[in-house]
Amino acid sequence: MRITAQQLNGWEKAGLIRASESYSFVELLQLKKVRDLRAKKVRSAVIRESMQAMLKQVSGMENPLLEASAFSMSTRRIAFRHRGTAVEPIAGQYVMDFAPEQRVVATRSATKVRELPTAETVGELFARGVSLEDDPASHAEAIECYKRVLQMEPAHAAAHINLGTLYYNRQDHNLAEKHYRAAVLADPRYALAYFDLGNVLDETGRMQEAINSYKMAIQLAPTYADAHYNLALAYEKLRQPRSALRHWKAYVRLDTVGPWAVHAKAQIARILETEKLQVVYRR
Repeated sequence: MRITAQQLNGWEKAGLIRASESYSFVELLQLKKVRDLRAKKVRSAVIRESMQAMLKQVSGMENPLLEASAFSMSTRRIAFRHRGTAVEPIAGQYVMDFAPEQRVVATRSATKVRELPTAETVGELFARGVSLEDDPASHAEAIECYKRVLQMEPAHAAAHINLGTLYYNRQDHNLAEKHYRAAVLADPRYALAYFDLGNVLDETGRMQEAINSYKMAIQLAPTYADAHYNLALAYEKLRQPRSALRHWKAYVRLDTVGPWAVHAKAQIARILETEKLQVVYRR
């Protein structure tokens, strides 16, 4: 990987990687991402602060460099591609992503999946699945990776989550729900699993069940901004603006400047104005 001992030592001291005499396949992937960012003159402190900010942005994420795709915006800023969007986590802002490798891929009638090696650990297969998600053309291979992970470790919550999301993006809501529920069973403390389950329940019109799932995500992670946002939307769909108001307000406390914050603030103003008029009318 053309990484010197001096570089490794510096990255260990900066907290980008753990100190070790040997590295697993998963850790080598992390080293490669650090190396590529440093090659673009991104300072170690910026990488570390961005990783920490990303952990706060996405509840349930453990290693942003492996679970999201990092890219440099400048020597002072990096962003992460995660679930179809690009976010600069320190500022908490979504960014326009014009990466040349992200192209629209036409659907083909038959997709040939490359045969995967058999001598891989669960960690190696999971990391490969994550890397394959970067390119829409390799999503079928990512699905096969996660399926093999679950054959080896049926209660691998993160694999269920990622597999469910791949199916969700294909609009296969039944399979998505199946894997989100399996993730909840595998790890009842996994806030992201409840959030994603809420999304598929919302998408299929089961609003009260979706609300219960979002509430569980918030109970486990009270600062989970996206869960507050989606819960507010769910209450709006049920025409319960006062219940929605609480979660719109919670969202804007957690995201003060992002594009979704603008919408949340508008909803707060609309609800307050409507409720004020209703009180006047009753009097």
